[in-house]
Amino acid sequence: MSRAARVLRGLALVLGVVWASPWTLLGLLAGLAGLPLGARLRLARRERALLFAGYPWGPGGAMTLGNVILSTGPDLDASCATYEHRAGRCRQRQVRLGDHERAHVYQYMLLGPLFVPVYFLCGGISVRNPLERAADHYALHGHGWWPWRR
Repeated sequence: MSRAARVLRGLALVLGVVWASPWTLLGLLAGLAGLPLGARLRLARRERALLFAGYPWGPGGAMTLGNVILSTGPDLDASCATYEHRAGRCRQRQVRLGDHERAHVYQYMLLGPLFVPVYFLCGGISVRNPLERAADHYALHGHGWWPWRR
């Protein structure tokens, strides 16, 4: 990759982090609330996010808010079923939770403050949501985190 391409990529990442910052701030507040109850904060470089591992609330798994991931587990290396697999639409291998959540980080960096409204307009936490299916696709194949272009 050329120096110019690296600079542009770095600039795009910085702009994405800034654009996603309203949700990141909310994620930080939620994560900090979990620290006294056992959550642990660390940098998840691979996911381009801050990780609150061992987060004490939620049904299990993880949730992304901007560049913050709240995970009930000790890390993001857990395997999980895709939404389509769980819904019985197809049989797919399990994916790494961190790969799925990284796709959501990228989606937040592109949509910024619009992510949550778009997410719920697209179906919320369900197999019908193209943002969730794209995150699963990314976790399965390493590309395709944006649902409207593959």
